[in-house]
Amino acid sequence: MSILFESLVFGPISSRRLGKSLGVNLMPEIGKICSFDCIYCECGWNPEKKQTNRLPKKEVYETTLEERLKELVGTDLEPDSITFSGNGEPTLHPDFAEIIDITIRLRDLYIPNAKISVLTNGTMLHKKEIFDAISKIDNNIIKIDGGTYEMIKAINKPNVDFDLEKYINILQEFKGNLVIQTCFLRGEHKGVKIDNTTKEELSHWYEYIKRINPRKTMIYAIDRETPEKNLEKISFKELEQIAEPLRELGFVVECYGK
Repeated sequence: MSILFESLVFGPISSRRLGKSLGVNLMPEIGKICSFDCIYCECGWNPEKKQTNRLPKKEVYETTLEERLKELVGTDLEPDSITFSGNGEPTLHPDFAEIIDITIRLRDLYIPNAKISVLTNGTMLHKKEIFDAISKIDNNIIKIDGGTYEMIKAINKPNVDFDLEKYINILQEFKGNLVIQTCFLRGEHKGVKIDNTTKEELSHWYEYIKRINPRKTMIYAIDRETPEKNLEKISFKELEQIAEPLRELGFVVECYGK
């Protein structure tokens, strides 16, 4: 069963990475729009037909967020993070950059101690306005789910042009002001074996982390039901083993699993 978020602003919910997280869904309330079609996505597979005409207007978002923040400020539910995730890739919204500016203004006004977080697959970072918007926020959490293009293609199933080397170069332009997230898993999809924990995959992935030099790397295992059923959840112990070589080099690596 997939999880779709039926509200523009939802929660706060308890996040294993971000604390009390007030969610933002810039995609359709019922449906999904994404430039990836990840085999582990809790929102399920991409629909055959996109319905971009149902994206929320920035004016509606501004009103909705402000009303919700007014309700939460000073309560036990005051969020630690305003988090863009939802039903797909948030940076695909045509007004994303303006929406980030709106969010910063309202955050500063009502809950200045909260972080602004965006979970993104990074496929729109080649656009200057998206790169600049992502650079403004506290937690720009950007995905790399493999060490080779073949593995990323198998896991993330991009439906846009994706050049891995160009992507790594773009991430280097953040000059360390970013967070990398990686979901480690093993399994099979349509007869193709998938394992981004092999020696080869990890070797390339470690080199990317060294080149990008993020202020933090988050690695995690599958936590919810996935659209592809033939996937294995990696143990927390194995995540810690994957993290250790980077930690020895001084990188901050957080593991999330059980």
